[in-house]
Amino acid sequence: MSVGYYSSKKTDDICEDVCGQQSSRAALSMSRLKCILRGLDFKTYIFLLVLVPLGILSVYLHGQKITYFLRPIWESPPKPFQIRPHYYHNNVSMENLCRLHGWGIRESPRRVYDAVLFSNEVDILTIRWKELYPYITQFVILEANSTFTGIPKPLLFATNRDRFKFIENRLTYGTVGGRFRKGENPFVEEAYQRVALDQLIRIAGIEDDDLLLMSDVDEIPSAHTINLLRWCDDTPPVLHLQLKNYLYSFEYYVDNKSWRASVHKFKKGKTRYAHYRQADVLLSDAGWHCSFCFRHISEFVFKMKAYSHYDRVRFSHYLNPKRIQNVICKGADLFDMLPEEYTFKEIIGKMGPIPHSYSAVHLLEFLLNNAEKYKYLLPGNALRATLMLRINHDADNHFKIWNKSREHVGEVKDSRSVFLLLTFCLYIVVAHVLSGVASARDAHILLAQLYYNRRNPNPAAAHALVLPFPCSFHNLKDAFIFHITVALLRLL
Repeated sequence: MSVGYYSSKKTDDICEDVCGQQSSRAALSMSRLKCILRGLDFKTYIFLLVLVPLGILSVYLHGQKITYFLRPIWESPPKPFQIRPHYYHNNVSMENLCRLHGWGIRESPRRVYDAVLFSNEVDILTIRWKELYPYITQFVILEANSTFTGIPKPLLFATNRDRFKFIENRLTYGTVGGRFRKGENPFVEEAYQRVALDQLIRIAGIEDDDLLLMSDVDEIPSAHTINLLRWCDDTPPVLHLQLKNYLYSFEYYVDNKSWRASVHKFKKGKTRYAHYRQADVLLSDAGWHCSFCFRHISEFVFKMKAYSHYDRVRFSHYLNPKRIQNVICKGADLFDMLPEEYTFKEIIGKMGPIPHSYSAVHLLEFLLNNAEKYKYLLPGNALRATLMLRINHDADNHFKIWNKSREHVGEVKDSRSVFLLLTFCLYIVVAHVLSGVASARDAHILLAQLYYNRRNPNPAAAHALVLPFPCSFHNLKDAFIFHITVALLRLL
């Protein structure tokens, strides 16, 4: 009997032979890993092969939703606004209206400048300027030949300028060249264009104590709100406007939390054009914000790829016209996101599609007077035109949106293929270690052929599994694990 302790524990001959070999460090490390994994029980195999990949898939598909749902944990709500009541009626005099707000009355109204950055919202811009026309001294508009994300675009306002002859004598129009810097944060390009707009406002002739309206094209203050502010004295130097939030059209009322639009008493050297919070006072019920309110599906796609939050387009199928139309009809979210709120109560309360609203009371006058032309913005008209438009660099008035490289939205052309490739690599490693296939080369060839056949457009080949070589297993458990791996890979 040999000196030492005797152990009756059974050993795995394969592991014993492999672990006892003299080999390279890399080969020895892989062998040890194989020995460890072969000692795991069946439940552990299922965990590695099923639960772990499913967890990775869930995070990949819904990671953004998870972070938005947990937002109340990692981000505090902003400081609340001081909301001022808003009084208005056609039959109440301006003097009484100013007094109701706690302001005095002026002998003459202030001049008002409306300044916007323009992308492709021709219809909304028309409705905006028709609403504000009686009270605006100068309309200032800046257009760039690129989007915030660096996509070249035609000068659409220049092309459609004939539609705006009614404000031609009050119009200051400027253009700015895009910088076309790939990979740059789009908010940098947006800030660059807003600085250019700031210069254009000064060129338009604005003076101290004039009112400057800062808002996006789709953030439309009501005409009576602007008239009130130009006549009343002792108003705040900066006043944010609370607008009713609508999505896709005036059929989907979201809430009244739009606040970025603001009115400033201009001060030379101090006032700068911006689109963030600049004061704490908010005038309630001051207009409308109609986001993604477009006539054509192609315009939705263009904006999804062009605006500063392009990173929300996480998958290429988000740009599919049929999907976009279906989302509009349901009142769901184009980017499949959870509500951007700061409490769990508000997040849960706003989850799901936006309820339909069938009220068109107190909407914009020009919109209702031209309801047939703009019926897609009114309740009950969710169906959009699917006209496919094209773009060129000769100031053509159309868009080409389907053949642009996906690099403009920071993604590869088929993000699902990336996931499939990563999953394939994961299963190859696991199958190599656990399957008991006699040859590592055989395992790689087998799974590579399976993956190729699964991705092959030929339906017959897509489900074929050809074994060009004999495949042996050490026991039934190894064979079962291997075929489960193959089946899961086929399902992907």
